[in-house]
Amino acid sequence: MITITEVSFSYPDGTRAMNNLSLCINTGCTLGIIGANGAGKSTLLNHLNGWHIPSKGTIAIGNTIVCKKNLDRIHQLVGVVFQNPDDQLFTARLYDDIAFGPENLGISTTHTAILVEKTLRELELWELRDKPPSHLSQGEKRFAAIATVLVTKPEVIVMDEPTSDLDPKNRRKLINLINTLRLTTITVSHDLDFIWDTCARVCIMNKGEIVADGPAKEILSNSILLESNNLELPLRLQK
Repeated sequence: MITITEVSFSYPDGTRAMNNLSLCINTGCTLGIIGANGAGKSTLLNHLNGWHIPSKGTIAIGNTIVCKKNLDRIHQLVGVVFQNPDDQLFTARLYDDIAFGPENLGISTTHTAILVEKTLRELELWELRDKPPSHLSQGEKRFAAIATVLVTKPEVIVMDEPTSDLDPKNRRKLINLINTLRLTTITVSHDLDFIWDTCARVCIMNKGEIVADGPAKEILSNSILLESNNLELPLRLQK
């Protein structure tokens, strides 16, 4: 589904964020990407929907190369949930935020209304449809941001620190939601227990490179590997 081949990327100030990184992600894979701050995780995510374009190498979503001329198609294929929901919610009414994506994809008003209602009901947000997003709780904002992505029916969903603002109840609700999706999911998170609960595969990034890749529970239970990359065992495995 996703093929990343020898990708390098540097920011305008010269900071090298990815270094000859290669990775293949199969359709339906649930992948967690972990690493210390500055490892390049968010930079990698921002390449998957064309927010950044590689300085070197290629990224393909299916048969579509990530490049400027293909951005419309890439945005249909890949939905991104940003770390801060406020970056995703910008209209005066929740309903309009959820409708924004389908409308901009050219979906009819009638079908957009069907998609919006279905998505809001599935995420238990329908009763909030007329509220301004700024009046929602942090948990409600998080699920609203996810709704803006799911309503467009992407093939890949990418999430950056999705549990950063959630209380335990909403965190469990998110775990249950992710585990019911039939999508390729890619999650960057410092919450290694969340990665344990939602991902079958884990990659560790360090200095813009993939330094480990394997079954989630094998990677996440390897204390020596984690410590060598400035990480700790998930809380459930700590004494």
